[in-house]
Amino acid sequence: MPDAYDRHLAPVFFRPFAADLAARTAALRPRRVLELAAGTGALTSAVLAAVPDASVVASDLNEAMVACGSERAPGAEWRQADAQELPFEDAGFDLVLCQFGAMFFPDRPAAYAEVRRVLAPEGRFLFNSWGPLASHGFGAAFQAALERAIPGGAPTFLPDVPHGYSDPHVVTEDLAAAGLALDSAVEVTLDGAAESAASVATGFLTGTPVGAALADRADVEDVRASVTRDMTERLGTGPVTAAMTATVYTAHRPG
Repeated sequence: MPDAYDRHLAPVFFRPFAADLAARTAALRPRRVLELAAGTGALTSAVLAAVPDASVVASDLNEAMVACGSERAPGAEWRQADAQELPFEDAGFDLVLCQFGAMFFPDRPAAYAEVRRVLAPEGRFLFNSWGPLASHGFGAAFQAALERAIPGGAPTFLPDVPHGYSDPHVVTEDLAAAGLALDSAVEVTLDGAAESAASVATGFLTGTPVGAALADRADVEDVRASVTRDMTERLGTGPVTAAMTATVYTAHRPG
């Protein structure tokens, strides 16, 4: 999964928003940075370039992601870590980052409470979360193709998880429950560019839990072929682009 994720999804979905978060990071001029749910290092690499004098610790729950990320962004210290039980000292960082990871935390207020604990007084928490599925051109096309291929039985991972934490009011309440104060919530829309619709389909089908959900089906190859064909019909042949919307949140630990 990490290889497929890094090959087909990271360049298209995550690097554009990583550049955005890295620029916001540079404006804050942090000295000690912790990244949660770092994946294969798309944001990590951008932050290392944007704030070369900062010390950066990149963490992820998945050991395979940590191994992959440490190869791609060796300038950071990589650690396997559960966001709900961070293995770091109190007040050890002046900035905590998380790109498209908060929606995967089983207990978000608990994870945010850990963020508060490891932040120095007045430290900042900078993270983003995808908007509704309809606001993501690639994701919406994939889910529509999947539902066409499996009427009434398509996996709902995309709308339920990556795009299931899109209400800023809910996010604000979760932050407040953990003792963090919201500074801003800004909607950002960027374009993703992929080498082909087939590449994006492959990324979703092999680099996300959708692949595992389909693996035991006797017609799995037919489903994959149908989804790839449908996405190509929807998005076009050759290189493709689509708009993607997310909300960028900045919060702080009150002093």
